[in-house]
Amino acid sequence: MSTKAIYEATGKKILNKYLGSTAAECRCVSVDADTNWDELIANNRWLENERLVVKPDQLIKRRGKLGLIKGNVTIHGAKDFILETLGKEISIGHTTGKLKHFIIEPFLEHSGTDEMYICIYSNRDGEIILFHHEGGIDIGDVDSKALQYVIHIDDSFDVKQMETTLLKHVPTDRQVHLSAFITKLFQVYMDLHFTYLEINPLVVTKNAVHVLDLASRLDQTADYLCASKWGKIAFPPPFGRDALPEEAYIAELDAKSGASLKLTVLNPKGRIWTMVAGGGASVIYSDTICDMGFASELANYGEYSGAPSEQQTYEYAKTVLSLIVKEKHPDGKTLIIGGGIANFTNVAATFKGIVKALREYCGQLIEHKVSVFVRRAGPNYQEGLRVMREVGASLGIPIHVFGPETHMTAIVGMALGKRPIAPPEQEELTTANFLLPTSANQPKPNTDEQRKTLSNSISLDRQPSLKSEDSGASANSSNTTTTKVTDDMKKCSLNRPLFSNTTKSIVWGMQTKAVQGMLDFDHVCRRAQPSVVAMIYPFTGDHKQKFYWGHEEILLPCYKNMADCMKRHPDADVLINFASLRSAYDSTIETLRYPQIRTIAIIAEGIPEQLTRRMLRLANKQGVFLIGPATVGGLKAGCFKIGHTGGMLDNILMSKLYRPGSVAYVSRSGGMSNELNNIVCRNSDGVYEGIAIGGDRYPGTTFTDHIYRYESDPEAKIIVLLGEVGGIEEYHICEAIKSKRITKPLIAWCIGTCSSMFTSEVQFGHAGSHADSDHETAIAKNKALREAGAYVPNSFDELGDLIHLVFQDLVRSGQLEPKPDVLPPSVPMDYDWARELGLIRKPASFMTSIVDDRGQELLYAGMPITDVIKEDMGIGGVLSLLWFRKRLPKYATEFLEMTLMVTADHGPAVSGAHNTIVCARAGKDLVSCLASGLLTIGDRFGGALDNAAKQFSEAFDTGLHPADFVNKMRKDGQLIMGIGHRVKSLNNPDMRVVLLKKFAKEHFPATPLLDYALEVEKITVSKKPNLILNVDGCIGVSMVDLLRNCGCFTLEEASEFIENGALNGLFVLGRSMGFIGHFLDQKRLRQGLYRHPWDDISYVLPEAM
Repeated sequence: MSTKAIYEATGKKILNKYLGSTAAECRCVSVDADTNWDELIANNRWLENERLVVKPDQLIKRRGKLGLIKGNVTIHGAKDFILETLGKEISIGHTTGKLKHFIIEPFLEHSGTDEMYICIYSNRDGEIILFHHEGGIDIGDVDSKALQYVIHIDDSFDVKQMETTLLKHVPTDRQVHLSAFITKLFQVYMDLHFTYLEINPLVVTKNAVHVLDLASRLDQTADYLCASKWGKIAFPPPFGRDALPEEAYIAELDAKSGASLKLTVLNPKGRIWTMVAGGGASVIYSDTICDMGFASELANYGEYSGAPSEQQTYEYAKTVLSLIVKEKHPDGKTLIIGGGIANFTNVAATFKGIVKALREYCGQLIEHKVSVFVRRAGPNYQEGLRVMREVGASLGIPIHVFGPETHMTAIVGMALGKRPIAPPEQEELTTANFLLPTSANQPKPNTDEQRKTLSNSISLDRQPSLKSEDSGASANSSNTTTTKVTDDMKKCSLNRPLFSNTTKSIVWGMQTKAVQGMLDFDHVCRRAQPSVVAMIYPFTGDHKQKFYWGHEEILLPCYKNMADCMKRHPDADVLINFASLRSAYDSTIETLRYPQIRTIAIIAEGIPEQLTRRMLRLANKQGVFLIGPATVGGLKAGCFKIGHTGGMLDNILMSKLYRPGSVAYVSRSGGMSNELNNIVCRNSDGVYEGIAIGGDRYPGTTFTDHIYRYESDPEAKIIVLLGEVGGIEEYHICEAIKSKRITKPLIAWCIGTCSSMFTSEVQFGHAGSHADSDHETAIAKNKALREAGAYVPNSFDELGDLIHLVFQDLVRSGQLEPKPDVLPPSVPMDYDWARELGLIRKPASFMTSIVDDRGQELLYAGMPITDVIKEDMGIGGVLSLLWFRKRLPKYATEFLEMTLMVTADHGPAVSGAHNTIVCARAGKDLVSCLASGLLTIGDRFGGALDNAAKQFSEAFDTGLHPADFVNKMRKDGQLIMGIGHRVKSLNNPDMRVVLLKKFAKEHFPATPLLDYALEVEKITVSKKPNLILNVDGCIGVSMVDLLRNCGCFTLEEASEFIENGALNGLFVLGRSMGFIGHFLDQKRLRQGLYRHPWDDISYVLPEAM
């Protein structure tokens, strides 16, 4: 939701910060069950010295009339009032809740004549200030009493006009400072992105303005603009509903995700739980449950959409399941996993997350007698449904699974026992086939029996008729429609089509999948040329992007600069804006500078409402159609589609979108637009055009705009409207029907009928799905549409059947001739998608067995990185996972770390460090200097670990006596690797070796090879004292002992690690730390280019020739 209510105390603190001297300071404190009264009073000494007012701060309206305000009391009286009422359950209308949060502020002595009323609120066209010189709890019908001052979007605030309009009844001695207050209040309202602000009473004395009672809402989507101004904001739940930790967890997931994740717990003890994909679909499922009489049993409202990952869906599902199994219900519980036909969400990926959660809670679900009903479709839905069926069979949980062949909400009746549980109508077809229209995969039309059943519940009150010339003339001459209707007619030329089979578009954003989907749609529609001519992406330079056009490959230009793109493609008149919510406004405003663009689709959700309304105003001035924000777009069958609209090709073919039908629809929901494609196709000759105007409060174009276009288009025979709770746009449609401005058969249904059945306020998935009055409820709008003459079903369940009846009646009356089917060309499947579906296989170019970065969390040898950190495995533990693919014992990982520490460096004189230093002083970068040092590692420097381990192991394993081993190596003319040191000797031991030997002896289960090497050392030092077991040799033989005796490896596996160079890797890794240290040291010391001195070089040249 974009607009959210805040605590009164929060609102007053914001006003204190920004109103300055125009209003008296709003001193207040918040109190709840956790408040420490002594600390509260100590930090706010005015509480002890002044008379006070105390009241609940829980978004409760008319607290004064409800007797919930205690005034003119001391701190003791305020405390007593709170302690008496804290946790007390009260009922306000149909809502029952507990008092938990209070506000205390100073009591202000004043007369009734000092009380006034002010309210600022926003609508589509601008801001409205309501003011009345008489305020207080008895103000009554403020809408009829208050004076209004309207400020249109981007118009300046005229102080003189405001004073003339609003302050005419205010005493003269109070007008000056009241005018200053209202001017500043409006500035704060706009700067801080308020959407509603009401003060009643506003006390205006001769000397000051006091804010007494405040109710306000903020545009939450403006958080990225106003976070520093707002400070830390808590958005409380509506009165009557507690904020649960599970809801907070999902809200936190939602904030971190590009997807949409919403959860509202309505009744924790409820029997019916939902897990629905899509904002519109989630409302429809709740509607259907409530319509069937189970509103009191509905436990939650929520939705997941926007292509959440498998891990995100798992977290969401796990949270819902944890709530389901908190307490048992004698009748068991029902989980409805539903959704429409997805446009771009990979159904299988999201279902795998749900399946993972079902497996985790399997035992508890069976114990709580939970039955599951599933209905879903969209990309890869067949795999998702298969996985869901299998998990039900394997876990013993009753799971009933259905696809697009079943009406979206049919599973609700099955789950609630209102209709029999039907077997799937047909075997799902593989997405891979992209099947052409045949008898095997065509949607099954409604039977006569179904139509007869529907006729018993719905009658066509008027004979469907298409617009005649007479009625058209009447409509054109009619002036009885509302001003809003007339304004809409002026906005755009209603006679022009938005799209045709020659429409050319530009895509803003690197959305290659969306572009490829558009090109595939073009191909099956037999377009002569691609509908996308270019892309704009400001974060790269100009380049070409490769795509498929049917079986061929083509290149589309991608521009960094919009001006270059527009100049080179003057025939493009549509821009599809995939910019993020933070940049969508700027990119749209830039697009509006180019008159060639007639239509802009804005996909992003969450654009602040002020910015949205500015875009709308500018677009309306220029006659540009805006579709969105917060939309998937729209399509014209057989001609053009926006982005992901219509989903995958299999759905496009199934819904026959490759050729035009006779039904045009408009909806808010993008997800439901695809479901409408399916419903319309199964109940008529298909879709002619469909637009999703977007779920935000202020969509760029309205229902009216598009329905007028359909009315003027002779090819659109039937109009379908899918409205929503909230707003009044549907009433403009009613007026247009009554005035004969709309004469074609219009089938309408407004979703959100459940909202009036909930005992507390619920914000649905779309920001605009919020009723501020009974007039805006879905029930009221459905009634008004039916009375105006629209065809309105009894529920969404019957929408398809009603479309079928109207369509058939038009066909029978000869007013409509069904469009013939055509055979579309086949389109090959992309390799990546075929692989995703598991339809093809090929040998992988690479294999890995140590790490997996594909999921939500990085895995080291199967261990999540969070567990690696939580269990404090250290560098040694990470090495054990990545090098040895095992979790080695603690002593082993400590020895690995010890090895890295003792090999980290051995001074600047050794060859590796020397090379690193020389390279650093030559001005090279870190990687080059490190590589220079590492390249010196070998048998002579540092790389003797592997060979030492091999030589000593071979001698030990063959049973050679240490003396025989020494003699053999001398006879063969080979050096014993790991023996000897330039500086250290028997009398000057290498402390690194001492430490390593000590650790191995104390912690290793056995050290046979180390003991053998020490026996060899006794022989070699008797010949020369510096022929000691050096650090390379000690590490080498100790590592062999560790690998062979830790119990994690076989003898063959241990030998393989040595053969593969794992031991030398320890020296390379350890010494890299030292080399980097030398590099940084030289840079810090600012050492210049190194040149070796002549006197340290012996020049041995041949004699002069």
